[in-house]
Amino acid sequence: MYYNRRRRHRRNPGLAFPPIVHQLPPRVSGQRPSNPCSLKPISFPSEFKAKPNWPFPPPPAGIAFRQTPASQQKPASQPIMLRTVTGRGAAATSGLVKSVLPRVSRATPTCSLAPQLRLQNQTASAGLRLSRSIHSTSVRMSQTRTESDAFGEIQVPADRYWGAQTERSLENFRINQPQDRMPPPIVKAFGILKGAAATVNMRYGLDPKIGAAIQQAAKEVADGKLLDHFPLVVWQTGSGTQSNMNANEVISNRAIEILGGTMGSKKPVHPNDHVNRSASSNDTFPTVMHIAAVLDLEGELLPALRSLREAIQKKVDEFEAKKIIKIGRTHLQDATPLTLAQEFSGYVAQLDFSIKRVESSLPDLRLLAQGGTAVGTGINTFEGFAEAIAEEVTKMTGTEFKTAPNKFESLAAHDAIVQAHGSLNTLAGSLTKIAQDIRYLGSGPRCGLGELNLPENEPGSSIMPGKVNPTQCEALTMLCAQVMGNNVATTIGGMNGQFELNVYKPLVIRNLLHSSRLLADGMRSFKKNLVAGLTANEEKIASIMKESLMLVTCLNPKIGYDMASKVAKNAHKKGLTLKESALELQALTEEEFDTLVKPELMVGPSPYKG
Repeated sequence: MYYNRRRRHRRNPGLAFPPIVHQLPPRVSGQRPSNPCSLKPISFPSEFKAKPNWPFPPPPAGIAFRQTPASQQKPASQPIMLRTVTGRGAAATSGLVKSVLPRVSRATPTCSLAPQLRLQNQTASAGLRLSRSIHSTSVRMSQTRTESDAFGEIQVPADRYWGAQTERSLENFRINQPQDRMPPPIVKAFGILKGAAATVNMRYGLDPKIGAAIQQAAKEVADGKLLDHFPLVVWQTGSGTQSNMNANEVISNRAIEILGGTMGSKKPVHPNDHVNRSASSNDTFPTVMHIAAVLDLEGELLPALRSLREAIQKKVDEFEAKKIIKIGRTHLQDATPLTLAQEFSGYVAQLDFSIKRVESSLPDLRLLAQGGTAVGTGINTFEGFAEAIAEEVTKMTGTEFKTAPNKFESLAAHDAIVQAHGSLNTLAGSLTKIAQDIRYLGSGPRCGLGELNLPENEPGSSIMPGKVNPTQCEALTMLCAQVMGNNVATTIGGMNGQFELNVYKPLVIRNLLHSSRLLADGMRSFKKNLVAGLTANEEKIASIMKESLMLVTCLNPKIGYDMASKVAKNAHKKGLTLKESALELQALTEEEFDTLVKPELMVGPSPYKG
């Protein structure tokens, strides 16, 4: 037994180091331990008390480390003995210092004492590092539990409901940026589906006690109460199997907890035998995809789209009441006049068509793959199971779902998702056109078109005082560009259904949900922060109108195209007004010109006078 005395730091007398006891294994005379990993459990005397300025919490009373397998051990140059650790301070450290650090992995949170630097001149800092490492490892060890799957045992966080297969996915797919997590609508849809499956399975022999616990746990998932227990990312198996098992494990362990059992025991609720009963990841995940897609499009995207459409329609009514006539533009060049209301009515019509396109994609998304199991044949299910699942999901969501008439298509292809995203892609194009028009019409304020006054929401420049930018237009068009990129990836994902299973499922549904939320949020922001406060600069509109040479178009019926062209070119060359040019060329009289050139008569068809 080796024991280091409690000593005080020379430069900081208030800092004292805890006594650390190392029980060394018996050794043959003249030999030293071959590996620091042969150290037996380390314990800290219970009388240890941290000083007020102790830099970290005291370690627990007892810690036990599993010995590293012989195949993983590395020989040490000398045994680790801290009986000579002193409080001589950092200034006394010279040469190489050996720190003993725990090697802990997420999959196996056990301590392996691995030498990194030789302990030549033991110091207080070495003791600090060792003590902190031991404490950190002991805490992590106390926060895990052992679960198992077909590959053996694995440690999982004790305070999480997920199990072995989820933990392995975390280890195998470390592509874990926060934005790459499986979208919450998918998690909630899992809760809906698993709850519906428990209800139906109880009709086919599932123990009602187990079924009720699964229903309760699944409802918590559907309500979003357990989102923290779904850590997996989109980038995993293309069938979504890991996420399906994540849902099975979370619901299983939560149900076990509800029934008073031990998490990880798989008793009395098994993630595969009970939660995943009569199902496969191959039909479960595409079913969840469709549930999430329908609920998101109906609950988020369409309301935002309709709201923006109504806001622009209000502007049409406002501009129509004021009868604001402006110059039209084609090819970015001057064209004949139209009203500002007419221009904005085009935007309303675009959004009307977008609403119809999104709505037309919903019927195919309402068809559920559940009941197809592995390859679409329905193995391990019962007659009527698929129909019963669709009925239960309909009851739980309040929106209609039906079982897919052909499960082979439902598993192997995701044309419904590709079509739905195509409607979002078209919407993104429409919104880009609308936002770009408004941005250009609001350019200025003095040296641009300046026909629209955009709301001033925030400073636009860090160097140019007083500058205000069309930020809402820019944000909306940027997110529309992202939606278009998502559409390309979704199309490629839809193509990758080799034989009986599409293996890009997480990608295509993630993109659809991402695009839906981007567009919904973007349209809400655009409506609130731009459209609602948009006004017409009537003075600037009238000023530009007077300068346009394209008013000459209304002279065509009177003087002919060729003469009207000469009037316009002469006016442009000499800097004259159209009236001055027409009189100079004696194309018509002043009275005739005033009678014919009226912008208000140019914004619609003329009555035929025979």
